[in-house]
This record gives sequence, structure tokens and C-alpha cells, in this order.
Amino acid sequence: MAAAIRVADAEGLAQLSMRRIATELGAAPMSLYRHVNSKDELLVSMMDSVLGEDPLPTRLPKGWRAQLELSSRMQWQGFRRHPWLAPALSITRPQLIPNGMRYTEWALRALDGLGLTIQEMMHVHLTLFSHVRGLALNLEAEAQAEQDSGLTSDEWMQTQEHGFRVIAGTGDFPLLNRLVNSEIELDLDQLFEFGLARLLDGLERHLAGR
Repeated sequence: MAAAIRVADAEGLAQLSMRRIATELGAAPMSLYRHVNSKDELLVSMMDSVLGEDPLPTRLPKGWRAQLELSSRMQWQGFRRHPWLAPALSITRPQLIPNGMRYTEWALRALDGLGLTIQEMMHVHLTLFSHVRGLALNLEAEAQAEQDSGLTSDEWMQTQEHGFRVIAGTGDFPLLNRLVNSEIELDLDQLFEFGLARLLDGLERHLAGR
């Protein structure tokens, strides 16, 4: 398991194969099938393992908002440590991952008793999770792009600055032109925190108006 996670962390999900893992272990590929039946089963076990690296605390923070903030931030840090995790997880065809289910149970428990139906509670959880996972989908692609180009995202943006200024300065994009001289950074951690806060603000207003 640890070898498979190391391969996925270092090389991405596309490079994960039974043969690659066997090479990492110095073993024959067929010998791995004594431990798992398929690559899909291995992947589910990997996801369960990394989602359990930092167990959710037994003592709850006070209030539903603090509880949802905590679990969302823990998921975000897990995605950051393992960039392959976000694309491996599915919302429409959720895998049977006990440690993933613990996050779902945590969110439902945080929302229980607030006047929401169980369906509404699940929708809130999935909306928050979609925000976290949606941003995290960029992590593996960015790691691959940096490896291929040799440029960090900031360095790549600098190579695009002149072209952006030319297009934004045509007069067709006055607001984007204003952005040129601003201090904005496309920082995923900042986007995560901004989006999380706005989603929870909206839920807070929704609950107050019920």
C-alpha cells in the first residue's frame, strides 16, 4: 500500500499500475494479486488509507460552522499532500471508503438539528465537498505542468503577462485591464478559504431565514 501511494504521490495517478508498483517493491507483478484482486481495489484501499492519515477529532469544535470548517480544511490538506486523490474520488459513483464515510457522517452530524431534512443536509455536504475537490483537481495537473515545463505557476504567469496586457488593453476588457495592475494572485489556498467562507455565509443566512 505504502509503495502504491509513493508512486501516485511522485508520478501521478496515470503512472500507477501493478507493474510500476511491483518495480517499486522489487517484486513480480503477478505477486501483487495475492494481496489485491485488481487495480481498482488497490485504489480504493489507497484512498481509504490517505483519508485516514489525520483522523477527525473526537472532541467537536463548538458550533456547526466550526465543525464544517475543520473537516473541509482537513480534506483540503489531504488533497494537497496527495494530488492524485481528488481525481480518484467520485461524487456520482462514490466508492465504498470507510474513512471517506467518516467525513460524510461528521458533516451530517454537524448539520443535524438545524431544521434541515436529511436530503438537504447531504446536499450541503456535497456542495462543500465539491468546492474542496473541485479546486483540488488542479493540484495534480499543476504538478505535472511544473514537471513538464520546469516553471512554477507564478513563473508561467510571468511569461503570459505581456500577452495578457496586450489583449486586456484593446478596450474590449476594461475590468480585466483594471486587474492588470492589481495585486491579485491565483493562489489555490486563498481561493479555497474564500469559497468556503462564502458557502458557509450563504448557509448561515439560509438557516437564519427559515
